[in-house]
Amino acid sequence: MNQIKISPSILSCDFSEIGNEIEKLNNSGADLIHIDVMDGHFVPNLTFGPPVIKKIRKCSKLPFDVHLMISPVEKYIQNYAEAGADIITIHPEATDNLSRSIDVIKSFSKKVGVSLNPETPVSILDDVLNKIDLILIMSVHPGFAGQKFIPEVLDKVKFFREKIDNEKLNIDIEIDGGINFETAPLAIKAGANILVSGTTVFEGGNSISENIEKLRKH
Repeated sequence: MNQIKISPSILSCDFSEIGNEIEKLNNSGADLIHIDVMDGHFVPNLTFGPPVIKKIRKCSKLPFDVHLMISPVEKYIQNYAEAGADIITIHPEATDNLSRSIDVIKSFSKKVGVSLNPETPVSILDDVLNKIDLILIMSVHPGFAGQKFIPEVLDKVKFFREKIDNEKLNIDIEIDGGINFETAPLAIKAGANILVSGTTVFEGGNSISENIEKLRKH
């Protein structure tokens, strides 16, 4: 099992102090910074465009874990790659050709992730599994922070953990949605090795670094 990594979602940070919030993450033990990009079309919310990511890129050397919840996604991949993304994760439902969109991301020398919504079948990755670096399992319906964890998605985590281990694939399993001190152990036990957490990291009762360490130890 790979070391557990924590990718705090800045969707839950104080936007009026976003530079300072990212500076805190630099010294908090965070492994990546998760950036949720929403377009108000593919999901019912609006968040960060490429100009914002380009500006905050100078605030941190941590890998930018950019989750694109936008459609048509292929049209915007270059913008986010050039803005400073290190990992670009897309949804199969947001592209007419998943394999081609993966190739576009790889053409910019970025790591590739594919995100599965709670209702998306695991079979959708059958033809592209050998081309990607990360599988993002959504444990809520994408669009808003603070939703309740959907435990049924842990079956997907277990499925991919077994497949990755058996086939000796170099793929991370990330989980996002409702990850807190109670659900983190369930996700880790199922086989996730990257935990995305926003509310728990930024709004927990302890400091950011204490919250991150507590999540990791679970």
